[in-house]
Amino acid sequence: MGDVAVGARSGHDGEEHGRPEENVPSADGGITSGSDGGPAGDPTPADGPYSGGDGAGTDDDGSGAAAAPKKPRSFWKELPILIGIALVLALLIKTFLVQAFSIPSDSMQNTLQQGDRVLVDKLTPWFGSEPERGEVVVFHDPDDWLAGEPTAQPNAIQTFLSWIGLMPSAQEKDLIKRVIGVGGDTVSCKNSGPLKVNGHALYEPYVYPGNTPCSVDDQGGQFTVKVPKGYIWVMGDHRQNSRDSRYNQSDKHHGMVPVNEVVGRAIVKAWPINRWGTLPVPDTFGQSGINTQASAAASLSVAPEGVAVAAVLPVAVWRRRRGDRIGSKFDRRAATGKR
Repeated sequence: MGDVAVGARSGHDGEEHGRPEENVPSADGGITSGSDGGPAGDPTPADGPYSGGDGAGTDDDGSGAAAAPKKPRSFWKELPILIGIALVLALLIKTFLVQAFSIPSDSMQNTLQQGDRVLVDKLTPWFGSEPERGEVVVFHDPDDWLAGEPTAQPNAIQTFLSWIGLMPSAQEKDLIKRVIGVGGDTVSCKNSGPLKVNGHALYEPYVYPGNTPCSVDDQGGQFTVKVPKGYIWVMGDHRQNSRDSRYNQSDKHHGMVPVNEVVGRAIVKAWPINRWGTLPVPDTFGQSGINTQASAAASLSVAPEGVAVAAVLPVAVWRRRRGDRIGSKFDRRAATGKR
């Protein structure tokens, strides 16, 4: 950039009328080119088309003004533009694709440690994907689950950077737990375990060492719940140190989390680097029969209605036939003139 073609040369430069250009001695012993002027008998006007100049002083249109090379924009002028583009891209990525979150507590140990940074997939929910059993999800506080918990007070810069996605979210009204049951599931916990979904016991190696799958207490640790459509039942991996669905059954959702409050699925532990790793769904949630039991439970829920219909139908048929017989009897009497 910066090389500009100016003043197109005519055919006299280099060769003129088929003759090579020659250097000839001048009268004072110097060397002059053949284009500096012709012999005395063949004068060439100094300002004519054969003036010997290369046209550098004229523009292509003959206006006489030289085309100045375009100066590149300085780095300091381009820097704000680059920063603006980066901020817009970061905001779009955070809004529609991936967002970073910081783990504020120990409720998901040992899967996640306090201070870990995770990346949350926000793209698939835009296409109608819903949380599945075994996934670790981030969700908005459904109904004051965090009441009484200490909250951080980020400064203006931290708030701005977290808003555009360049820092982990400073929104302290978000929680992270593991999905145990989805709409239609029956989840139960008796004694110290195992935890069951649709009657199938879960093998949970992710539970914090020393914890039991179920908590023996009278605050919610022992339960049997049916998850409504459009909701999920969540629990922390540190079972004896997690205020999750079990201990919020008195709220307006009865401990359930509405699917529309789910921000997305945590897919990667991104920081610290020595704890980097993915967050896959444990195999126990893929065991055979765990889904068919939910279908069976759904069919049982409509069984009383089916029994009622089966009981009423014979009576209705009998009454209809009896009415037909009585009607035909009166018709015969009327035909014979009997009363």
